[in-house]
Amino acid sequence: MQVHHDIEQLPVFRNAVITIGTFDGVHKGHRKILDKMKTEAEANGGETVIITFHPHPRKIVSSEFMGIRLITTMEERIGLLENLGIDHLVVVPFTDVFANQSAEEYIRDFLVEKFHPHTIIIGYDHRFGRDRVGNFQLLEEKSPEYGYRLVEIPKHVLENISISSTNIRKAIIHNDTDTVNKVLGYDFFFSGLVVHGNKLGRKLGYPTANLKVKDEDKIIPGNGIYAVYAQPEGYSEPLKGMMSIGFRPTVDGKQRVIEVNIFDFDQEIYDQQLTVFVKKYLRPELKFDGLEPLVKQIDQDKIDSLAVL
Repeated sequence: MQVHHDIEQLPVFRNAVITIGTFDGVHKGHRKILDKMKTEAEANGGETVIITFHPHPRKIVSSEFMGIRLITTMEERIGLLENLGIDHLVVVPFTDVFANQSAEEYIRDFLVEKFHPHTIIIGYDHRFGRDRVGNFQLLEEKSPEYGYRLVEIPKHVLENISISSTNIRKAIIHNDTDTVNKVLGYDFFFSGLVVHGNKLGRKLGYPTANLKVKDEDKIIPGNGIYAVYAQPEGYSEPLKGMMSIGFRPTVDGKQRVIEVNIFDFDQEIYDQQLTVFVKKYLRPELKFDGLEPLVKQIDQDKIDSLAVL
């Protein structure tokens, strides 16, 4: 898959079959659209082209975005889409200027001039242009003039995508890993930089990688203990492990931390990226009467994790 960040330097797409969206999570619902794109492209000797925006458009045009966390970062989305056989991903910088072009300009100067689409696959509720006055009907009205086919994404598919995305976000926060991974179609994952902690885990016999997640928009699972696979930077395969997210009440922790214990692993990975694949929620965060009962519970957590993994 080719990824394009400069819309002034786009190639000439061959019979482009395009769709537009954030595709956050690239979950099972999204894949119905992607499958439709690929079918249309194959039938017309064309290429599949996804148009997406960065930052998220609601960050620019809406005050309601602050409470929303994204299932996937842009980098994660790129990897997922590439694995699904999409030909091109165009990441359009979403700015006030872009948001304020008229609906007609959006069609003429952006969609047609930049992409020369053979087919546009779009939802009935898609809105674009200044004040979001552009819609499916306008695209339909302009299709004879510009010579593109317009394919509508059915209402039930769009509603399923919206409901799925909302349910995934809620389930991530509320530790429902079974729902998350089932609806996504893969294990939820996130990456962080391994930073120095207080080394308590090492003293307890369970050294941990403390993670700092850079992307503030990325959603992180709720507090608790999880069975995970962890893949250090440069490793071709993920390794078995367990993860704790929370405030470490037994040692009076003041900050929420993410700690990953990788089983049978003793390499130094500070200042490297670690990707965590969240397999299953095991238990809530608990406060113990001292370190001895804490270690006893961690021993059991490892047994429970290995049973899952």
